Amino acid sequence: MSQQQREDVAQILRNAPVDLGGEVTEQRELFAKMVAANPVPDGVRIESLSLDGIPALSIEPHATTPDSTVLYFHGGCFVVGSARASAGLAANLARKTGARVISVDYRLAPEHPYPAALDDALTAYHALVKGEHGIAPIAVAGESAGANLAVALMLAARGLGDLPQPACAILLSPWADLTVPHVPQDAGLDPVINAGALRTRAADYLAGADPRDGLLSPVHADLTGLPPILIQAGSEEYLLDDAIRLAARAAADHVPVTLDVTPHVLHVFQAFAALLEEGEDALVRAAAFLHTHTR
Repeated sequence: MSQQQREDVAQILRNAPVDLGGEVTEQRELFAKMVAANPVPDGVRIESLSLDGIPALSIEPHATTPDSTVLYFHGGCFVVGSARASAGLAANLARKTGARVISVDYRLAPEHPYPAALDDALTAYHALVKGEHGIAPIAVAGESAGANLAVALMLAARGLGDLPQPACAILLSPWADLTVPHVPQDAGLDPVINAGALRTRAADYLAGADPRDGLLSPVHADLTGLPPILIQAGSEEYLLDDAIRLAARAAADHVPVTLDVTPHVLHVFQAFAALLEEGEDALVRAAAFLHTHTR
């Protein structure tokens, strides 16, 4: 793998004006510009749709006829981001897997704190299960806070009892503990994610809710009965510990889980697949995981 590619991506992030702990309106604009700079690959078709009133993007590869659906949740600490801004990563996932990826524009905090995002995720998932827009089998996926939301969706579906579990879940750099514990081994390598920003954004999303609730912090949940999970993370991201602890929690609860840590890369490095070999290779592994559990 190319050290120069990794250094180039790290420099892009270090030069980005985004401060995830900053004023919300300003950071939404800056975050959208930063994330949208990742190109949408050729060979996909993107359309807007509604899942029982929840706005979303349908991203479908041209080259193949999709035989499964991935319900996708973008990142952004529950406060910034959108399906459109993260379309490049979602489209790359569609291109690699051959699946139809439906990226949900769930409501954001602080205007819409918990449980608004989870309610939107459940509504969208229920629409797909009913056969509206989705192609069975259905998997779930997400990046960062979106990965947290994907797990919360599975837990909430289990609690309702009338919704089937998805075929599997793909979690990219999950933010899995909204208590934001101190990470003593953090070397300050991640230029975007840090404890201060996470605590600010967690407070926006929680709005007084208990961060140890499993629907908010899946590392504290009982994950029994969840489908196979793939967790991908970079060894130089602040949230590596969240990924490791979430994988351990899943294993302890007898959930089939794969922890895939790529050395010397940062948070949601798959978003830079066009520039970074490690990102492209990780998406190939995610595609293999999806095919194993949907075909």
